[in-house]
Amino acid sequence: MAGQMLLRLRRADMPALLFDLDGTMLNSDAIHEQVYRELWAARGMVMEDGFYMAHVHGRLNVDVFAEFLPEEPDPQGLSEWKEAQFRARLPHSYPAMPGLPAFLTRARRAGWPIAVVTNAMRLNAEAMLSAIGARDAVQTLVIGEECARGKPHPDPYLQAMTALGVAPDACIAFEDSPTGVRSASRSGAYTIGIRSALSDADLRRHGAQATIEDFTDPALPVLLERLKGQAA
Repeated sequence: MAGQMLLRLRRADMPALLFDLDGTMLNSDAIHEQVYRELWAARGMVMEDGFYMAHVHGRLNVDVFAEFLPEEPDPQGLSEWKEAQFRARLPHSYPAMPGLPAFLTRARRAGWPIAVVTNAMRLNAEAMLSAIGARDAVQTLVIGEECARGKPHPDPYLQAMTALGVAPDACIAFEDSPTGVRSASRSGAYTIGIRSALSDADLRRHGAQATIEDFTDPALPVLLERLKGQAA
């Protein structure tokens, strides 16, 4: 399967780059986790270490609440409160994932289509992209909760491909969470896992075909050279 994907991608003159946001373009999980801990504490619950990464990371809030707060009367309202808290705590200027700005600049100069595909709500996504100075680089922004189904279903990635006018076998997706990796790989994109929270083995177990530490990883140019069939 991976070999067939490589052969198809070699025929794409300008591969589309599809990025997750949290944990991929920037690492803001600590802010999210703190808000979740406060949310749990307000309900008399203790969030154990590791719970966020195991049960929350990469998922839609309403899906988390349905599983762990089934009696919550207004899960959508709670989700909006949680995300407003995140935005209030996110600095207006925030560091991007190492190597991302240079990678985006190179991609734009090469004419590669760029999309962001995220389970974050739109206000959060816009705030994060602005905070890392990447909004102008993104042609298409797809929000999971605005799709028929969010990640881990492939719908958000398929919507991004449609918007960009590209086929799955001409797409490279960058993801860091189990739900995101499953979504991207199920869409048919060649999926590269970002090891911001999970190991190479964990990311591959969920469907990543390769992994990198961040966008400075020396493995990335090698992957791009193989996938595009040209010098990276």
